[in-house]
Amino acid sequence: MYFLSWLSHLCRALSRPIARTAQPTWGSFSRSLALSSQRRIPEFNSFVARTNTCGELRSSHLGQEVTLCGWIQYRRQNIFLVLRDCHGLVQVVIPQDESAASVKKILCEAPLESVVQVSGTVISRPPGQENPKMPTGEIEIKVKTAELLNSCKKLPFEIKDFVKKTEALRLQYRYLDLRSFQMQYNLRLRSQVVMKMREYLCNLHGFVDIETPTLFKRTPGGAKEFLVPSREPGKFYSLPQSPQQFKQLLMVGGLDRYFQVARCYRDEGSRPDRQPEFTQIDIEMSFVDQTGIQSLIEGLLQYSWPSDKDPLVVPFPSMTFAEALATYGTDKPDTRFGMKIVDISNVFRHTEVRFLQDALSKPQGAVKAMCVREGANYLKKKDIESIRKFAADHSNEEVLPVFLKNKENWNSPVAKFILEKQRLELIRLMEIQEDDVVLLTAGEHKKACSLLGKLRLACADILEMNGMVLRDPALFSFLWVVDFPLFLPKEENPMELESAHHPFTAPHPGDIHLLYTEPEKVRSQHYDLVLNGSEIGGGSIRIHDAELQHYILGTLLKEDVKLLSHLLQALDYGAPPHGGIALGLDRLMCLITGAASIRDVIAFPKSFRGHDLMSNAPDSVSPQELKPYHIQVSWPADSEAENESFTPSRKL
Repeated sequence: MYFLSWLSHLCRALSRPIARTAQPTWGSFSRSLALSSQRRIPEFNSFVARTNTCGELRSSHLGQEVTLCGWIQYRRQNIFLVLRDCHGLVQVVIPQDESAASVKKILCEAPLESVVQVSGTVISRPPGQENPKMPTGEIEIKVKTAELLNSCKKLPFEIKDFVKKTEALRLQYRYLDLRSFQMQYNLRLRSQVVMKMREYLCNLHGFVDIETPTLFKRTPGGAKEFLVPSREPGKFYSLPQSPQQFKQLLMVGGLDRYFQVARCYRDEGSRPDRQPEFTQIDIEMSFVDQTGIQSLIEGLLQYSWPSDKDPLVVPFPSMTFAEALATYGTDKPDTRFGMKIVDISNVFRHTEVRFLQDALSKPQGAVKAMCVREGANYLKKKDIESIRKFAADHSNEEVLPVFLKNKENWNSPVAKFILEKQRLELIRLMEIQEDDVVLLTAGEHKKACSLLGKLRLACADILEMNGMVLRDPALFSFLWVVDFPLFLPKEENPMELESAHHPFTAPHPGDIHLLYTEPEKVRSQHYDLVLNGSEIGGGSIRIHDAELQHYILGTLLKEDVKLLSHLLQALDYGAPPHGGIALGLDRLMCLITGAASIRDVIAFPKSFRGHDLMSNAPDSVSPQELKPYHIQVSWPADSEAENESFTPSRKL
């Protein structure tokens, strides 16, 4: 009885609605993100030797005795030095009198980037010597005592954002690179965004933060997974590419609302915009539909959005996969600029241009065009040749540039074949103005759109290099892309199908009847969130019916259902309808901060080739260390010479 009473009280407490309040906006960058209703400034000086941070002192602190700790950033004429910590900079006056000779010796002889502790009095800078560019520019510290906490050897590079460094050098000495203002800003902003997300999900909407296992088993389909050997011969764990199965099982377990800042792993080789280990905001809900997930994510991003950016406007616009492909040539369009693709097949239905005739005579054949506004003023001859070469190299398709110098003079290889009626219709349909350039291609619908989608981005790069302002870096253009196909033909065998998202995605309710007759036509309940041309999130409503899941895995995808017997069994025990999404935290923060790479928003990232240049991971291990895992290394022939020490263990 006591247990039932306790459980009843717990359920009432957990189900009690949280008081609805207006969503607050962020305060200053340093404002606390404490999860209490009472906002307060965080105490940065508790538990440590300093009394203040280097960045907090102002005229209001005049006359106060302070103790500061930090790095020597700069020294001028052995009279002043600038002390830095993660909160800012402050100028320190080096004492010149004989009685303070020991203090002067410490502060003048310590190399730059040495760590010191100083104590002294906050005083005003002399009139005319204030620095309005520094938050602490009205004051300085008159030092009384100093202690050298650690001296710094000669650095491999200067700790200054404007000093150019190769990325390899930055990764090799990552602990030094982290001292830069930009890396400090990126990582602290990331921390604040994540804290706000936790607050929104857990405190405002009742989500439960649950950790899921890192050691799992191989999942059919999807990205390649890292293998982890076990001590059982021939048996391996896999590092999960996402907590997909676990979060679905949590819904079967009645947790209702789950989220996790999840570490994920994909063995995808060298890709500039990917990391072998990455972080995603992983979310799953029971009894939800696609609209519910989208509304949740819009609210989440709006609530956690940095205050120094323009507020987000919700709801985000939405577009079907078919519309995105037809209009932008990609399923992740950058909607900050135009240059939309237009189908002009009807204009050239009776054309004499041979390659257009050939394209239109084939199934799904189409003529597509894209208008580059003011292209004649920005695109040089070499740029046009580069665009045509790009098309030939990437798709084997011909792209024809059409210049309109004025409304009566066409400069194009196909100009003499274009009738006056076609010319006028093309001008009307594409709203062509003087000095615009039209790029025209023909072929199978998807291939022609995909080609122009790539050329759209290539043209944007060229136009911006030549001085046109096209993609505003301060503009954040979100877009939902929905109604993806459930399956795609396999590249290696087009007669077989593979999941467009993952095999647990539910089919669109209006297309379920096609699963058994024309599965390639089935749409899915899969949705992606795109920001400025990058996919930052993806999710779906899941299959919660064991029979349907078994049919899709075994019959349509021809996967070994035994690998997922635990999930299929769980779905048979009263699984609720459920769905979810995962936001790519690294890519989201990269776009928010304007970083050149996702590596600039990760504390210790891997290199382009997946290596840790700081610790030289991955590394070799001895045969003795491999023995408990029943593994022997088979070295490639060209590696034998450099791995002679491992010869006894080699299995060729």
